[in-house]
Amino acid sequence: MPILNKLRTVLSGGRRGDPATDPSRAGLTRLRTTLTLFFALDGFLFAGWVVRIPAIKEQTGASASDLGLALLGVSAGAVVTMMFTGRMCRRFGSHPVTVVSSLLLALSIALPAQTHSALTLGLVLLAFGAAYGSLNVSMNSAAVDLVAAMRRPVMSSFHAAFSLGGMAGAGLGGLVAGSLSASTHLLALTGVGLVFTALAGPSLLRHSVPAPAPVATDPAPALPPAVEDGPKGAAAPRRLDRRTRGLVVLFGVIALCTAYGEGALADWGALHLAQDLHAHPGLAAAGYSLFALAMTVGRLSGTALLERLGQTRTLVAGGVLAALGMLLGALAPTTWLALLGFAITGLGLANIFPVAVARAGALAGPSGVAAASTLGYGGMLLGPPAIGFLADWLSLPVALTTVALLAAAAALIAYSARNVSAHEPTGAAAPLSVPADVPTGVPADVPADVSAGQVRAGVPSDGPARSAHHTG
Repeated sequence: MPILNKLRTVLSGGRRGDPATDPSRAGLTRLRTTLTLFFALDGFLFAGWVVRIPAIKEQTGASASDLGLALLGVSAGAVVTMMFTGRMCRRFGSHPVTVVSSLLLALSIALPAQTHSALTLGLVLLAFGAAYGSLNVSMNSAAVDLVAAMRRPVMSSFHAAFSLGGMAGAGLGGLVAGSLSASTHLLALTGVGLVFTALAGPSLLRHSVPAPAPVATDPAPALPPAVEDGPKGAAAPRRLDRRTRGLVVLFGVIALCTAYGEGALADWGALHLAQDLHAHPGLAAAGYSLFALAMTVGRLSGTALLERLGQTRTLVAGGVLAALGMLLGALAPTTWLALLGFAITGLGLANIFPVAVARAGALAGPSGVAAASTLGYGGMLLGPPAIGFLADWLSLPVALTTVALLAAAAALIAYSARNVSAHEPTGAAAPLSVPADVPTGVPADVPADVSAGQVRAGVPSDGPARSAHHTG
């Protein structure tokens, strides 16, 4: 009977209320919309800068090697500020830091077009990268808090918004590249970023950091936040123990494996198609677009996939799929098979980075997001030069198979961490208090021996009970 009562509560909505009428749920929905728009803005601005790199290279008179060194400023600035941003989020709150970082990113994106040497370009890109890295950490920290409050695995939807914003920014940039100078274009992007932040920022600032949702039928109080997030935080930040730090690094390595593949395909995918498979330049350029489109589709379906399969199965399946896809993309004898491989790789990698960052944030709050993001961007920084060195020593197709190797490694690491959420340290508020290999469509107030399909069907499990003990 207790199980049947729990099932009735789940099927009827219980005390959680209808999102359309419950003010707290409506507030979470508005917050989710606002955060989604910030993710889209981030992708839009960054892509707008990327498409003007050739024009700025010509303007500065930089050689290919000088430009490569200058572009490292973006990654260096981002990596240096990420851990610092985690501390700022704990002190002032992730929402205010997101708004300030968005303003700084909008202001700094106009600077590269005002430079006339590789040295000054590298210096201003340090500032641009710092704002970009700060915004990514603060946004993801806010998203982790929201995921915990909503008790739904919606992290991938935010990264899908980033991908969509990037596609829009790149498309618009390509359209105006022939008619607008780089300076005018990037100044216009500054205006867009400032106006958007002025309009959406107050909405984000009005929303306090949401606490994890209470369990519907559990008389115990709601789980406390993992760390204090601003002056209104309920608890002081806890010093992480060695095991928790190790787990955060573990999820950061998973993020690194994904970012390595993204960076490698962005810089070397088109060259592989053109040089090794003799594809037409237009078709070769479409290779990365197809990969990015597949990632966007995968992230848009990420929430449903996570609710059906759970985090571990999603990570493992994604890693295996990406590994197989990249082997096809790197070793296929024809262009069309290689393009198919790129698309499969994009689908496989789509949700690994968002889930890894979300898990790190659930374990350690903004510090976990910062650590995982830093490792992830380290992978994006490492990928292109590593592929280049290997291509010189061996061949580009063989070098690209390292993407498959790291994707398989991500799947193996994710499987080894499958029971992490069942043993999180006290004070770490996970988005869902069930083991990572249990489908996250099962609400936390339903016993672990009731599967997602059985909840929908309204029948209890006949199988053995699975432990879902959570010490937070």
